[in-house]
Amino acid sequence: MFMGEYQHSVDAKGRLFIPARLREGLGDLFILTKGLDGCLFAYPSPEWRELEQKLKSLPFTRGDARAFVRFFFSGASECEVDKQGRVLIPGNLREYAKIERDAIVIGVSTRVEIWSAQAWENYQAQAASSYEELAEKLVDFDASF
Repeated sequence: MFMGEYQHSVDAKGRLFIPARLREGLGDLFILTKGLDGCLFAYPSPEWRELEQKLKSLPFTRGDARAFVRFFFSGASECEVDKQGRVLIPGNLREYAKIERDAIVIGVSTRVEIWSAQAWENYQAQAASSYEELAEKLVDFDASF
């Protein structure tokens, strides 16, 4: 399980340090793709394969399903961690997530998310005001805390 929040900088070559605790779960080779809310999603290979199977089961006759699958897979890239614990984030993914220098790496249960520091700050400011409301809505999903 992934958890925690870490701040790191992207170097001039587009490499980002992945914290050791998150690297352990991701493995040396993982999948990075366009996420939701303007961030990137990183999946360990087994989790990616499971997600791939779920997405394959979507009805290809539905336009919204086709569009999502195209977007999700076209942005995917296999990434390898170097000996210093860094990963090269492809330019198209850095551009999508608006990551220029400062990045936030967070663990979110089954995946790791990579945000631009500014986008994460904005997201937190917006979500923090409705955190309790979100928790109340989770009751509809039979989730209790």
